[in-house]
Amino acid sequence: MPASTPWRIAAGLLINLLASICIVFINKWIYVHHGFPNMSLTLVHFVVTWLGLYLCQRCGVFCPKSLPASKVLLLALSFCGFVVFTNLSLQNNTIGTYQLAKVMTTPVIILIQTMWYGKTFSLQIKLTLVPITVGVFLNSYYDVRFNVLGMVFATLGVLVTSLYQVWVGSKQHELQVNSMQLLYYQAPLSSAMLLSIIPFFEPIIGEGGILGPWSFTALVMVLLSGVIAFTVNLSIYWIIGNTSPVTYNMFGHFKFCITLMGGYILFEDPLSLNQGVGIVCTMLGILAYTHFKLNEQEVSKSKLVQRP
Repeated sequence: MPASTPWRIAAGLLINLLASICIVFINKWIYVHHGFPNMSLTLVHFVVTWLGLYLCQRCGVFCPKSLPASKVLLLALSFCGFVVFTNLSLQNNTIGTYQLAKVMTTPVIILIQTMWYGKTFSLQIKLTLVPITVGVFLNSYYDVRFNVLGMVFATLGVLVTSLYQVWVGSKQHELQVNSMQLLYYQAPLSSAMLLSIIPFFEPIIGEGGILGPWSFTALVMVLLSGVIAFTVNLSIYWIIGNTSPVTYNMFGHFKFCITLMGGYILFEDPLSLNQGVGIVCTMLGILAYTHFKLNEQEVSKSKLVQRP
């Protein structure tokens, strides 16, 4: 391994850390201080992501693979849904509630895979979902800015995100493509879908529309949000490709804590004692889940090595 490799990995982790935290805070800032429409902001993210991926494939970062639109249509639709609903959750909830609600994706994915895909999970893994679920409930219920609409969007975001992640895995296997190749075809298709429905939910021109009289600061923030969204996606693939999914997963816990603390500091989100208990409970569940999952992966690897 070249001597420079650890420095490159450290740089990649740092870029992902900064981008992942910045995208949450910048989006929240855009919603709170500029009132930019949610679906229009999502459209900007999709377009910038596709343009970024186009430049990447032109530079040889990955090789695109021709895919029939019908094969990725449902995936593109769920891609729209999960980004829109998670952004709406961020817009209508405190950052703490938004961040913890996302953790519920893991239990829902396990439920979907168990009920519809016949996948089995150990009792240890299932038990770790209890503190995660209880912790998210405590934080959300005792959030002093609790609102029903925010929780509806958070719930829809979790459901659609879970479906999307399950389908991404199955589609990659079915179509024999990697994540970047799949996203390269998803992004423009998702952009077209959003573009066709935005006029029914948000204004296009005039006050509050994507082509409205926005200040220079607002436009810069929106464009910066799109660039950072692309950076998050690209850095995730780079980290996993150059280290392992385990490294990225463990690194995610660190980002989770910093994002929570940043929400309470930058946006002065109040934190009650019950919410603090909920956050600790969720973190313990996440760490236990990761611990048992890593052990199971090590056992599986050992069995594969021992086979003649």
